[in-house]
Amino acid sequence: MSDGLLDGRQLRAFVVLARCGSFTEAARQLFLSQSAVSHAMKALETRVGCRLFDRTGKNATLTQAGEQLLHHAERILAEMMKAQNELKRLNKWGQSRLRIGASATACQYLLPTIFREFRESFPDCTISIEPGDTPLAVELLQEHRIDLAFVLEPRREERLAFVPLFEDELQFLVSPLHEWAKAGKVKEADISRQNYILYGKASYTFQMIDDYFRTQNRVLPSCIELGSMEAIKEMVKVGLGISVLAPWVAAEDLRQKLLVALPLGPKKLARKWGIAHARGRRLTLSEETFIGICRTVTENLETRITVL
Repeated sequence: MSDGLLDGRQLRAFVVLARCGSFTEAARQLFLSQSAVSHAMKALETRVGCRLFDRTGKNATLTQAGEQLLHHAERILAEMMKAQNELKRLNKWGQSRLRIGASATACQYLLPTIFREFRESFPDCTISIEPGDTPLAVELLQEHRIDLAFVLEPRREERLAFVPLFEDELQFLVSPLHEWAKAGKVKEADISRQNYILYGKASYTFQMIDDYFRTQNRVLPSCIELGSMEAIKEMVKVGLGISVLAPWVAAEDLRQKLLVALPLGPKKLARKWGIAHARGRRLTLSEETFIGICRTVTENLETRITVL
């Protein structure tokens, strides 16, 4: 037998000829000339290293070796057809899989609107969501356990591509009864003396806040650490401390004047949000659509941030 894989077209011609036993009929079914079928069978016999047919004029009868190959060839072609149909199914609207990693903030405040619109175009798409902050989402991407991650821009991840969506600004959130809210401004001398209620210390957001205040020669005192934005906001409302969050996370509370947002200082603390995926991987139709919807939804979000 010659080295190399069997040719799929030759196998198909072989199966058709084996079933009908006639070069003329095989050529008709394959839309080829009889000469082409004959040459294909000679090439296949050369590749496998044995005679597959006994020829009588334009007719052909399988040899013992041919019968053995037919058994395998039919299974091979069936698997090839199955694979082809699966790939076609994935390329149809709504017939795909989407595995998303997203921070708790994105899961709670952004993804419900995004997926509601996504479902209109891909009603039968299988969706799975892995909640987790940026470090975990990056790890899942690198392990190929998710396809896309809705996260803050990863740091120095050369194996990942990042599609920017929007930027936000972290600000102090305080109760309307807090002295800063009453004064309408932050008293810089009091910043290090406040009780802070902040999002998880392992998150990018906490690291950014900590780095920001260190550049201001301020070290935050010990704080209450929570993994829920809603819990943080409720504790701030009742005066148990202050927090540092993006205003859009508390948009409704700010509109109802249940919370007050104040700038951290002259220097802003901005974050960049976007979609991360493996660099060099061609995105599927459903993935490209998902990113497009994310862009549309977050463009509106930026407008709401400006209004606030």
